[in-house]
Amino acid sequence: MEVFEYFPVWDKLTSEQQNTLSRSALRRSVKAGSLIYGGEKECLGLLLVSSGRLRAYIFSEDGREITLYRLVERDICLFSASCMINSIQFAISIEAEKDTEFWLIPPDMYKKVMEDSAPLSNYTNQVMADRFSEVMWLIEQIMWKSVDRRLAGFLLEESALEESRMLMITHEKIANHMGTAREVVTRMLKYFQNEGLVALSRGKIEILDEKRLTEYAGK
Repeated sequence: MEVFEYFPVWDKLTSEQQNTLSRSALRRSVKAGSLIYGGEKECLGLLLVSSGRLRAYIFSEDGREITLYRLVERDICLFSASCMINSIQFAISIEAEKDTEFWLIPPDMYKKVMEDSAPLSNYTNQVMADRFSEVMWLIEQIMWKSVDRRLAGFLLEESALEESRMLMITHEKIANHMGTAREVVTRMLKYFQNEGLVALSRGKIEILDEKRLTEYAGK
């Protein structure tokens, strides 16, 4: 994908603004497991995902990870360039879940164009608002939804992302996504297995009854 394909307002930018974004964009490739951005690092820039998958997450006070959202092809990550937006302080980390290719637009270049272009500024605010909505939805899930229902929902989401009912994922990794303890995940997965919803093996979880799992998740 080219840079212009990420911006539905591209035609509303001037030729100079288009050139600034296109010429400043850097092509990057990372391997699965790579940490692209840590919350305490200086502002990285705007990430435009071309292929693969990234995970944006934060740490709780006791050091547990919790996934905020995933980024796939055509997604834009603004939190890695939060320095562009006044009063936004978000200690977020971003890692590659799969081998990933993306464009990186330096924050100063993007901010320059954004400040001169109302359409791009409005679009940027829209993307940021959508991400905050996802984070708020996650907070509501954590506060009001039981762990077993959240786990069922996570398994369904993972199955959709992988396009498979066979999930190659550890209990520890699931716990990191959900911000809970591995022992809690293991206990709930064993319960799901006893109920005939999943089958467990080392490093693998097979979804056996998607319909019942969906009902369990309350979707």
